[in-house]
Amino acid sequence: MKAMIMWEVAPLSKNPNPLSYVNVLEPGLDFGDILIRVTACGVCHTELDEIEGRTPPPGLPVILGHQVVGIVMDQHRSSRAKSPVEVGQRVGVAWIYSACGECEFCKSGRENLCQKFQATGRDMNGGYAEYMAVPADFVHPIPESFSDAEAAPLLCAGAVGYRALKLANIEDGQPLGLMGFGGSNHLVLKTAKHKYPKSDIFVFSRNAEEREFALSLGAAWAGAINETPPQLLNAVIDTTPVWGPIAEALKHLSPGGRLVVNGIRKEEVDKEVLLKLDYASQLWMEKEIKSVANVTRADVREFLSLAAEAKLKPEFQEFDLKDANAALLEMKQGKIRGAKVLRVE
Repeated sequence: MKAMIMWEVAPLSKNPNPLSYVNVLEPGLDFGDILIRVTACGVCHTELDEIEGRTPPPGLPVILGHQVVGIVMDQHRSSRAKSPVEVGQRVGVAWIYSACGECEFCKSGRENLCQKFQATGRDMNGGYAEYMAVPADFVHPIPESFSDAEAAPLLCAGAVGYRALKLANIEDGQPLGLMGFGGSNHLVLKTAKHKYPKSDIFVFSRNAEEREFALSLGAAWAGAINETPPQLLNAVIDTTPVWGPIAEALKHLSPGGRLVVNGIRKEEVDKEVLLKLDYASQLWMEKEIKSVANVTRADVREFLSLAAEAKLKPEFQEFDLKDANAALLEMKQGKIRGAKVLRVE
């Protein structure tokens, strides 16, 4: 099969083509696994974190990609009778590839915190390929209302954004801020407008085109990262790759407000800003900082159902699988309008 393979960890500034388009063997199936023929795979900023070493794969080479849509082609012979999916079914794979199922976190529905959590496309091969293997219990039926390319960004950008919105803990009518406006936060805006129609959404972005995009989707206000919104915010969801916006966001929270940091890792270039926070203006009055750690299967399935109900569809750009490097480089350069999706044929 054809696949885009990551061979080494290195900054894109040194290697702007970190993935190689090569022929590899189709994956074998272990107990409980299914084989998926991949039709589409979303491109996520976390792949940049893997490539550049902020959350490196434990072993190389590896196939990246964790927003995977495809068709079930086969099942491990020992699990066919009790498999939750059928051959021919269209399914999706998200960042959560597997968890132990036995620890206190798994048993309490917090499998995203499991110490044996395995991530698709990092700990195990992912969807930048024509085929992939995955445990049958960790795939998600795709609603018929979505095309393959529409469904792919919903599996991470959408699902983790949905988790962030839940953790923001706002009520309808309370203002919400979004720091950064890429693949995830543009879906958060659409979701928030459905769940909280009386809440105004305030968007912060370094990119003027992204700010215009946010306004076109219904944001009440859009400004630069260091601009001040017209009112204080009950919550802010940060999806930026750097530290600086966290310091800015804390200034705009109302008393008791919550900043939700939605990202696997932050880049190191300006981490010192967190050491220079002004307590009185940025942390006092019971402000909170909450991180998002991965997603659960329930997050993904709840969001897919909500997105179908709300007829919520992502904005996206398509690339051929062999052009994954170009998609990643555009993301690194901040050339983002919605999500990026690889076509796999």
